[in-house]
Amino acid sequence: MRLQRFLSQAGVASRRTAEQLILSGRVSVNGQRIDKLGSSVSEADLVRMDGKQVKISPDRVYLALNKPTGVVTTLRDPQGRRTVADLVPKGVMRVVPVGRLDYDTSGLLLLTNDGDLAHVLTHPRYGVEKTYRAVVAGRLAPSDIVRLQEGIKLEDFRAGPAKLRVVAAKADRSVIDISIHEGRKRQVRRMLEALGHPVRTLERRKFGPVSLGSLGPGRVRSLTPKEIAALRALVTKCGPQWSSSPRFRKNIG
Repeated sequence: MRLQRFLSQAGVASRRTAEQLILSGRVSVNGQRIDKLGSSVSEADLVRMDGKQVKISPDRVYLALNKPTGVVTTLRDPQGRRTVADLVPKGVMRVVPVGRLDYDTSGLLLLTNDGDLAHVLTHPRYGVEKTYRAVVAGRLAPSDIVRLQEGIKLEDFRAGPAKLRVVAAKADRSVIDISIHEGRKRQVRRMLEALGHPVRTLERRKFGPVSLGSLGPGRVRSLTPKEIAALRALVTKCGPQWSSSPRFRKNIG
């Protein structure tokens, strides 16, 4: 398989981030530094990243985390801020975040060591739906709802059509559920700000077939067999076939 996919399957990083690691010269294969894309490896090759050996685990781990605000969606932070890695219980195999949530956004974040799954869930081509609960300033007018449903032109791209449900509305604020298929940085906030409704709080409630449910802030749980099967169906439909059946783990958080 390609080296970047090997790194992704080993839980080092997403496939796109793995490409950046290779280009920066941080990866070696059988003692030879690799700084160009296109190399292929097998599980018999000795792959190292920053001098540490990287292996593909036969076990697959799938976690759901309720990320609080004020937590960075990375495994390490140069500024010393709290990261999602700090919330994963000790003893769990290395996992990486599936996509990201902004520092001031809370809610559902998936973590896994399954690179194929992470690739499908985050690649814009596959358009996996994500649902957010937003508290915004002001009351949305019918024209605002229509514009969100039709898609909004922002400064650097056009946001696709969104699904919208008004949960509650007062003169000074509204509570809405909004579902999108893209995942641009601060996209939901930018869409609503473009209509004159700045976001006060934002929480992701659903990612693909997985819901946040009653999971408390900062808590972690293993995905259920039903949820894993639903994700597996996504990978089968959109991306590469899984090489082996997932192994279920009990709740750990």
